[in-house]
Amino acid sequence: MERLSKTIKAAGKTIGFVPTMGFLHEGHMSLVRAARQENDVCVVSIFVNPTQFGPSEDFDSYPRDFQKDKKMLAEEKVDVVFCPTVKEMYPNVTLSQTPPDIIPPKNLTACLCGAFRPTHFQGVAQVVDIFFHRVKPDRAYFGQKDFQQTVIIKWLARKAHLNIDIRVLPTIRESDGLAMSSRNVYLKPKERKRVIILFQALQLAKELYENGERNPQRIERKISNLISQNFLTSRNQEMKLQYAEIRDAETLQSIHEIKHPAVVAVAAIIGKTRLIDNIVLG
Repeated sequence: MERLSKTIKAAGKTIGFVPTMGFLHEGHMSLVRAARQENDVCVVSIFVNPTQFGPSEDFDSYPRDFQKDKKMLAEEKVDVVFCPTVKEMYPNVTLSQTPPDIIPPKNLTACLCGAFRPTHFQGVAQVVDIFFHRVKPDRAYFGQKDFQQTVIIKWLARKAHLNIDIRVLPTIRESDGLAMSSRNVYLKPKERKRVIILFQALQLAKELYENGERNPQRIERKISNLISQNFLTSRNQEMKLQYAEIRDAETLQSIHEIKHPAVVAVAAIIGKTRLIDNIVLG
């Protein structure tokens, strides 16, 4: 991969890179199309990264369908599909040996998802740093659904002095508003009907903001109540809200008033499935 990237660059061509964990859906394809349109060569990686999964998380059961993925990418005329093994990516490295200069700062990782997945973003930074140095992209493409991840990837690109344009594209949604995710396949039919409340809560936040509300705590309270009430009426003790928070869209810091772009982020567990979603206000 590294030799190929150097050859492409030597020919004066640009590389657009889409890192994925496979089990591709339309959200991934929207990133692939943008990478193809904006660059000479499109590289897509498929790698389920073990270092970003916690001990009790779903690494072993994470959905995989390489043949289907390969077919989808061929239909989109992707130039390079990069599918390294774990041994190839981490021949002598474990999470504890992550170079200190690419460990994201706690002000970016200790909140939102990081509060529930303490080693997740260190693993993300570790694998993306390896990919960036191998693929050498001019532009890299990520979806807004993983908002906290995109903030950390931008930090990584600046920290490592990588001249890479980090492109964040809008979340692609199902017809009822549910954010597309590879983990949606875990949802049972009844759970699938219930999870639309996450999108409805974000729409409520947007409505409150557009009607003049600028106090984040009041918005958080209302959307948390909406989600929690819906989960309670389901009489399903396995449905719980992890967080519904509003933070500065650039720094992820808590805010007392919405004066600048702010992210409204939610996370919930439905059965055995953890789902996240967000919108940006302002």
